[in-house]
Amino acid sequence: MQDVLFVAAMGPPGGGRAPITQRYQRHFNMLSIVEFDAKALEHIFGTILGWFYRVNNFPEEVCALKKKIIDATLQVYTSSIAKLLPTPAKSHYTFNLRDVSRVIEGLTLQKAEGLETGLGGIGEHYRLWVHETMRVFYDRLVDDDDRTWILGYIKELTISNFDQDFDKLFDHLDFDNSGDVDAEELRHCMFGDYMGDDEPDSQGGNRLYDEITDMSEVVHRLEEYLVDHNGVSKSPMNLAMFLYAAEHVSRICRVLKQPGAHMLCVGVGGSGRQSLSRLASFIMGMECFQIAISKSYTTVEWKEDLKKFCREAGGSGKPCVFLFSDTQIKEESYVEDINNLLNSGEVPNLFPYDERTAVMEQCRVASKKEGNPLETPTELWQYFIEKCRANLHVILCFSPIGEAFRERLRQFPSLVNCCTIDWFREWPNDALEAVANKQLQDVDVPADDRVKLREMCKTFHSSVRELSADYLLKEGRHNYVTPTSYLELLTMFTSLLAKQRERVSSAKKRYEIGLEKLAFTAAAVKEMQDELTALKPNLIRTVAETEELMEKVKKEKAEVVEPKKAIVDEEVAAAAAKGEAAGEVKAECEALLAEAIPALNAALEALDTIKPADIKLVQSFKNPPAAIKLVMEAVCVCLDVKPAKIPDPAGTGRKIDDYWGPSKLLLGQPTFVQSLKEYDKDNIPERIIEKIREKYIANEDFTPANAAKASSAAEGLCRWVCAMDSYEKVAKIVGPKKEALAAAEAEYNSIMDALKVKQDELDAILAALAGMEQQLEDSMAEKKRLEDEVELCTIKLERAETLINGLGGERDRWTVSASDLGVAYDNLTGDMLISAGMISYLGTFTMAFREGIANDWVKACKDAGIPSSAKYSLINCLGDPVAIREWGIAGLPNDSFSVDNGIILANA
Repeated sequence: MQDVLFVAAMGPPGGGRAPITQRYQRHFNMLSIVEFDAKALEHIFGTILGWFYRVNNFPEEVCALKKKIIDATLQVYTSSIAKLLPTPAKSHYTFNLRDVSRVIEGLTLQKAEGLETGLGGIGEHYRLWVHETMRVFYDRLVDDDDRTWILGYIKELTISNFDQDFDKLFDHLDFDNSGDVDAEELRHCMFGDYMGDDEPDSQGGNRLYDEITDMSEVVHRLEEYLVDHNGVSKSPMNLAMFLYAAEHVSRICRVLKQPGAHMLCVGVGGSGRQSLSRLASFIMGMECFQIAISKSYTTVEWKEDLKKFCREAGGSGKPCVFLFSDTQIKEESYVEDINNLLNSGEVPNLFPYDERTAVMEQCRVASKKEGNPLETPTELWQYFIEKCRANLHVILCFSPIGEAFRERLRQFPSLVNCCTIDWFREWPNDALEAVANKQLQDVDVPADDRVKLREMCKTFHSSVRELSADYLLKEGRHNYVTPTSYLELLTMFTSLLAKQRERVSSAKKRYEIGLEKLAFTAAAVKEMQDELTALKPNLIRTVAETEELMEKVKKEKAEVVEPKKAIVDEEVAAAAAKGEAAGEVKAECEALLAEAIPALNAALEALDTIKPADIKLVQSFKNPPAAIKLVMEAVCVCLDVKPAKIPDPAGTGRKIDDYWGPSKLLLGQPTFVQSLKEYDKDNIPERIIEKIREKYIANEDFTPANAAKASSAAEGLCRWVCAMDSYEKVAKIVGPKKEALAAAEAEYNSIMDALKVKQDELDAILAALAGMEQQLEDSMAEKKRLEDEVELCTIKLERAETLINGLGGERDRWTVSASDLGVAYDNLTGDMLISAGMISYLGTFTMAFREGIANDWVKACKDAGIPSSAKYSLINCLGDPVAIREWGIAGLPNDSFSVDNGIILANA
């Protein structure tokens, strides 16, 4: 290459930057740039701050503070570098000039008119400096010693540089009137622009960044924002708003208000990093992007997601937020891309040439609208990068647990250098209270008990934190007590309490229902005794009335009905005699047919029971049993099937008749069974029926019972052959009789017509008799009903007395059991709270640690007035004997520690 000069820039080796070799270095002229001295830094930042004061018309007394503010900020910066040294546990304790610029940039968020609102005055500007300094340097600190030191140092600087008493400056935060504003009270020191109703800056508004003094109003305002967010979001958040949440939302909003600012939220799971970041993005009117990790998510999808929000920020010029969690890191290259995005505003080679052209065209239109038309590719691409840096805010949510966090900070220094760090500490007391209030508000307990439960949940959380420290000291094993565990405690408690209350109340209700039934039975006995006493006079009266009616009916029947009936009966008898003569002929024919018809029907029904599988089975025999062979021979004869001629197996040299071959062919026909049903039984040839009777019917082995032993199909076929024989015998006799039957029926019908006239006359007489008999029957039924009622009442009375006498002893036991269950129901509140604590917190600990803290919790519940069992056992509270037995069969040891672990897993 000719006429090309290479100009390269790099930082000193370390912090993820590798050293270069002498062989590579010899091609360059080296120019080392030393760090700026104090005067240079004062000049740089003083010029920036002075210009800001001048342009925004701040009063002279504020402008005069420029040098003091710069000096104080640089002193905090240099002292932090000297005092707050990085260690393996504090690898993010690295400071650079970006931290100073963040403090100055935070001061520039205030407007001159902001000095006239709130507490107002120049003191508000001092408090703003303290606030911004704490947001940059204080919020990243991880232990109380470091926080105490830097807070004390800031107090010294307010006196030495500003001639202001720190405690008087924040006198409105001295809630305990001790004259000393401590770190807890400084949590109420907030600045923000979200308290009003104006549009956010990202949507063209111009909110006032001002001091916030009413914390209850802050929480209420954030709750309103949360409701608005849930109303429009596809993923609503169920959050409890309290001061801790307000602090972090305010810190995130402060970063999002600054162009090109990014945030690193460090905390354990469940501390609210992602939820509060999404809420802050909504408050600032910015769209929040977050990738959706799946098994199929690869670097290709990662690059497409990066392009998406880079186009939104750089091409469309819309401020937006990219929210990224360490749980979404499938490959470390993701963090490298974010490192580049934080440091330079772009990811190298992210856009291929064709997409890059489209992005530059989008930037050309945007720059023209701004009145600064750009044409060259270099200018357009630089415009895109600048817009990305200004509009894209990256919020990283990392967990400090494990080596991965420290390793990533070492490999990718921009995660610290380019981000404002917000260390999410363990939840303070007010956070625990607020979350508990929200989770317990629907628990069915008295208001006083709800307060006790809230305090007890806080006690559990703090006691497990102390137990974890003891556990680490004695066992050398870490147990992290996270907000997720606290949320799990509250959720598990409400769930277990509802479930166990349902179980206990159901058991108690069964006993109470039993006692109610006993009481009801005793009352029913008395009622039945009264009923029996009332029924006896009615029964006596009804019996007398019935006997009187019976005599009346008997007399009427003898004097009126019987004589008339005798006359009609004589005429009916004469007609019946003639009918009987004709009926005898008919009966004789039917009797002869009745002998054969049932056998024929039985044979046809037997054919219906023959299944194709049965036929195939018979057909499959190569050498069938003799019974089957005999039956099939008879069927072939009936159907006039010719036998096959085969050599005599006896060796005589002659050929004999064999019906098995034709039988198999016959069985193979699909209509075989149907042809038997449709067989012309009325016209069987004489030679066939004679052969059937001589050779088969006369054979003692030819019986359905004998055939059934060989095959069910053979039984049905045998029955059919026998039926054909029986029917043929009867048919010969019945033929002549049928002709006589026709003549007899004609004569019989003539006689019956005459008989019907006589019977009609008799029916009229009998109808009159029936009315009288019905009256008698009703009277007899009433008598029977009363007798049955008396008998039933007597039986019920005897049974009820037997039941009461038999369950007399059970009544006492049921009463005691119901009372015990009532006590157990009351104790469920404490027992389920302790059980939820063990499931949520104590899975990691050994048995000795579990028993110790469980005893402490039982004592604490008693002291707090929360009802619980005198001696707590997880097995007694949540153990299911059937399930525990199944676990033992599956191989779980039967010691209490293993069973407790099983219960914890089953309910987790």
